[in-house]
Amino acid sequence: MKTVVGVFFGGRSTEHEISIISANQAINAFNPDKYEIVPIYISKEGRWYTGPELLTLSNYKDMASLTARAQEVYMRPIYGDFNLYSVRRPLFGKDIVKTLDVAVPVLHGTNVEDGKFEGVLETIGLPYAGCSTLASANGMDKITMKMILRAEGIPVVDYIWCTDRQWATERDAVIERVEKELGYPVIVKPADLGSSIGIGAAHDRSQLITRLDEAARFSRRLIVEHMVEQLREINCSVLGDADEFETSVLEEPIKADEILSYGDKYMAGGMHAAQKRIPAELPDALAAECRRLAAETFRVLSCHGVSRVDLIIDDATGRAYVNEINTIPGSLSYYLWEAGGVTFEQLMDRLVKLALKRRRDTEGKTLTFSGNIFAMGGGAKGGIKK
Repeated sequence: MKTVVGVFFGGRSTEHEISIISANQAINAFNPDKYEIVPIYISKEGRWYTGPELLTLSNYKDMASLTARAQEVYMRPIYGDFNLYSVRRPLFGKDIVKTLDVAVPVLHGTNVEDGKFEGVLETIGLPYAGCSTLASANGMDKITMKMILRAEGIPVVDYIWCTDRQWATERDAVIERVEKELGYPVIVKPADLGSSIGIGAAHDRSQLITRLDEAARFSRRLIVEHMVEQLREINCSVLGDADEFETSVLEEPIKADEILSYGDKYMAGGMHAAQKRIPAELPDALAAECRRLAAETFRVLSCHGVSRVDLIIDDATGRAYVNEINTIPGSLSYYLWEAGGVTFEQLMDRLVKLALKRRRDTEGKTLTFSGNIFAMGGGAKGGIKK
């Protein structure tokens, strides 16, 4: 009997289209003899759809036509109900479209990769591949992530952060902090976006203002980081859970400018098609240090499934720093695993097995108590009396 896998993609995110590409790659990698794949597309408006129409990338050129032909569906927020229901209830018969065994979220960016969607799955109790709500939220927010890593002794570049409101009302104070604590040049980023959206370098005060204004369009939390000028970017994927994991070969993305842009990553056909060196050309000791830092980041953040850790090497000092983690990386970083002998099909198989293992491990924990304090005459002080 085949395992029914719901692959979720799209979402209310600036990385919506990248998610569609990644999901299409993942769906085609599953072994059809072992798995029945149910594509579940989340529109930019937050509505869910399924159907064979979703499997053809060219159909996404006309979203209105695509969603009109697909079947709109939903899941009930009831623990243990793994059914996918049709929004339009049929006149005769049941409204259950499919019962899922496991979910594989292939979602990138705000509102979907940051723990919100994972929380929906955890409420339902549906086993799913990838990081938990907590790990997803901490991994998505660059400020929180750097705070945790620094507290655990994992090197990150110096930074300051502020809210969009602070930037709007306390501009002089924010600028003073940047110039006093970091100096120029710096990198300005929205704290909770990926794919290089809203990110830019600032070499003086005028550019800093422009970059912070731009970043504030996308996020309520903004981060300004010291810019390593003699920089090499190195990526490493990690697969497993926080107790048992392994690292991939390293890659060095080739950027066209000071930072790796959205165009560098995706306009040529996806993260797997972007220009890169695999494996990265590094001395053995430095390569080992990069893999160690990637693994420690994965462990410290309690990650699960497959993630990609992006690192920075300062060629002036030879030091490596963790830049960020992608808890659901573009293309699921399958190309890094293929370079080490793990096929895309094997990667997807591992993700499903990890999801089911986590469900078994969780079922062994005590989550509720059978006692009822109200039946025993207890209750909070000052409660309503009848």
